[in-house]
Amino acid sequence: MTHTIEDFHLEPLKEGKFIHPHLARYRQDGEAKSWEVLEAGDSVAILIWHREHGRFVLVRQFRPAVYLHNKEGMTIELCAGLLDKEGYSPEAVAAEEVEEECGFRVRPEALEKITSFYTSVGFAGSRQTLYYVEVEESMRIGPGGGVPGEEQIEVLELSPEEARRLMEDEGVARTPGLLYALCWWFARRSEA
Repeated sequence: MTHTIEDFHLEPLKEGKFIHPHLARYRQDGEAKSWEVLEAGDSVAILIWHREHGRFVLVRQFRPAVYLHNKEGMTIELCAGLLDKEGYSPEAVAAEEVEEECGFRVRPEALEKITSFYTSVGFAGSRQTLYYVEVEESMRIGPGGGVPGEEQIEVLELSPEEARRLMEDEGVARTPGLLYALCWWFARRSEA
C-alpha cells in the first residue's frame, strides 16, 4: 500500500478528540517544576497468530507523528485500539479490534494477557495491555482494514523468520509493543 502525502503541516491544537495537551506544574523535593504532558487514553494491542498459515497477522498504516520523523509515516504494528468505549472490558475492545482491523471474530475469553506497560512515559504515560490470540480461516468474517473514517489499515502476514528480521530492521517503523510481543512469543516457543 503506497500513499501520496501532500501539504503536510502542523497547527496548534487547543483541544483534541483523543489527546489533551497540558502544562503540568508541581513541586518535587521543594523545587517548582513544570512539564508538557499529553493526557491520552489507555489502549490494547493484540499479537495474532494464524495457526493454519503459521504466520503472524499484523497491520501496516500511516501515522502522521511518525511522518514527522521519517517522511514516510508507515508503521508495522500489532492490531490495537483505544479503551474509549464505556462499559467494554479491555478484552471486549481487543476482540472488536481484531474483527475490525484484521477480519477475524474471536471471543474475548480466548485472549491471553501477555502484560501491561506504560507508553510514551516522557509526555503521555498511557497504559497499554498486550494480548495474544490464535486464529484460523473458519474465524474469518471479512477482509479487515478498519472501519470507515479510520486511517487505512493494511493487513499483513509475516512468517516467524520475517518477524525476526523485522525486529532487527531499524529502517522500518515498528512499535515497542510489537517488539515486546514478538520477543514474548519467541521466548515462549523456545521454552516449549
